[in-house]
Amino acid sequence: MYQARRIARSEYVPIRNLRYHVQVWGAPSSQSIPLVLVHGWMDVAASYQFVVDALPQDHYIIAPDWRGFGKTASGGADNYWFPDYLADLDFLLDHYAPADGPHPQVNLVGHSMGGNVVMHYAGVRPERIRRLVNLEGFGLPASPPGDAPGRYAKWMDELKKLHRGEMDLHPYDAPQGVARRLMKTNPRLSEDKAHWLAHHWAAEDVNGQWRIQGEPAHKLSNANIYRAEEVRALYQRLSMPVLAVEAADNSLDAWWKGRYTLAEYHARLKDIAHVEVARIEQAGHMMHHDQPEVLAALIERFIA
Repeated sequence: MYQARRIARSEYVPIRNLRYHVQVWGAPSSQSIPLVLVHGWMDVAASYQFVVDALPQDHYIIAPDWRGFGKTASGGADNYWFPDYLADLDFLLDHYAPADGPHPQVNLVGHSMGGNVVMHYAGVRPERIRRLVNLEGFGLPASPPGDAPGRYAKWMDELKKLHRGEMDLHPYDAPQGVARRLMKTNPRLSEDKAHWLAHHWAAEDVNGQWRIQGEPAHKLSNANIYRAEEVRALYQRLSMPVLAVEAADNSLDAWWKGRYTLAEYHARLKDIAHVEVARIEQAGHMMHHDQPEVLAALIERFIA
């Protein structure tokens, strides 16, 4: 199994009536600007361990499990709203990097869903962010207003399926099964890392089965259509330098079948005043697993 080089500690922070689990590496100091890492959909904070281990310098690093993922409970929610992630992040920064503290700004990194969160958040609170790194938080294709009735109907239908137990996640008999699933989803993931991740990505229940630490409600379609004009308005408020990192094997074409392309995403990036686009070879969407050393070097250079 993979052996972590930098050991994280768990902290629990009260955020909006939830007990948020946060992975923390290093210690705060007057010289260390906090580095905040936020994960993507159906992932966990511990997933950044390989990148943390590969960083050339020691940092004070904060990585939360989003609500309903990892060791952060859902609070009984049966669906999730994107603005909640922004508010949760705002409360988290108030705790770890208060406006009246020595470091009111942070270096902020987000992957996939987390990349979209940090891009939106930084457009709302640009004064809180010193440097921003977006790891394939591509956004979504624009939705015409006429899609709204069907989207609401789909959301309500999926809610009923959720409450009938039809959207429950598949359990595994042992962590080895979880590891095999991870390697099937990402063929580049090495066996040692997959087995390490399995013990953080899943947990054993009272019946001895291993279940993914992600609430099934995360599988629901969003009730709201995607308004690209709003996103571009947020991008235009990004005053900090932004690093947009892509994998050579990005999955936009496979995901959207031509409805949304890398060229369209790059067009949206032109709304940002100071943006750099970087590409990681021999990597897919889970670049923090595939090429952690390359990604760590990119982050280190950008925030130096």
